[in-house]
Amino acid sequence: MDALETRELRYFVTVAEELHFSRAAERLGMAQPPLSRAIQQLERRLGVTLLERNRRGVTLTGAGQVLLDEARAILDGTAAAVRRTRRAATSTNRLTLATKAGSNHELLQKLLNAHAAEPDAAEIEVLLCGMGDQARMLRDGRADAALMQRPFDALAGFDTEDLLTEQQVAILPAGHPLAARTSLTMADISNVPDLPVARWPRQDGTYEPGPGPEIHDQSQLAQLIALGHTLAVLCASSRSWLWNAHTAIPLTDAPHVTTVLAWPAHSRSRAVAGLVRTAAQLLLVHHSPSPAPRSAPRRPAAAADRQVGDG
Repeated sequence: MDALETRELRYFVTVAEELHFSRAAERLGMAQPPLSRAIQQLERRLGVTLLERNRRGVTLTGAGQVLLDEARAILDGTAAAVRRTRRAATSTNRLTLATKAGSNHELLQKLLNAHAAEPDAAEIEVLLCGMGDQARMLRDGRADAALMQRPFDALAGFDTEDLLTEQQVAILPAGHPLAARTSLTMADISNVPDLPVARWPRQDGTYEPGPGPEIHDQSQLAQLIALGHTLAVLCASSRSWLWNAHTAIPLTDAPHVTTVLAWPAHSRSRAVAGLVRTAAQLLLVHHSPSPAPRSAPRRPAAAADRQVGDG
């Protein structure tokens, strides 16, 4: 069988996302008949049905869903190769660091300051993004490294260096009765009739069903909490952006969250290697003089040389 072409993969992904041939053709800037023929030819070459077509519309088959996932990864990889190749030709000592807008500002500033103090430190461009966008930016080459959070962000395919582990807190309207408590549990906030928990997007961009509002950015969340329409569960470092209309209460049984520096496992960038070394050293300094538990030894700063190549 001949190799798949990026053009036909792009056609298929667009149809699979729209589940409508006319809308997909419009999005691609082409007529519908050649698009339909291209998808039919792709199905014949693969020997499988990718899309079910009937009067009710278009749906993905199981095989179609597999190809959609794989095709997205391939197209992201192709885009990443183009971006990183062009970047390498114009600057060898520069990198882009993606981070969610509103994330731990103090930690980010410490990392940037520590890195800037290193000899021959790469110039860092900070790329602020929306919730869950960091992984996509790493995969398609828009970012060289990213600050992400375990267990919430998708870290598959990336190497990581832990930076900070912290407790979670409930962010409430300051005037709500629960705001007077010194601590809360997840059960305390799970079913408050007048204050549903805000819903964050999953890794595929969809939302879990529930009464709470769908959150798209930090500004929206802050406003809805202040108005008394929702509460949120966030890292303790989120206190840095709270308004007077907000109160943060520790959650005693919520899982801890670890902020990590993440980068593509195949990266051979010297600039990324330098940032990883800074991150590892920053962590050692941050936790000094308390030693790490025996069951979870910290990697030394030299681990960066083993994790990111110098080629």
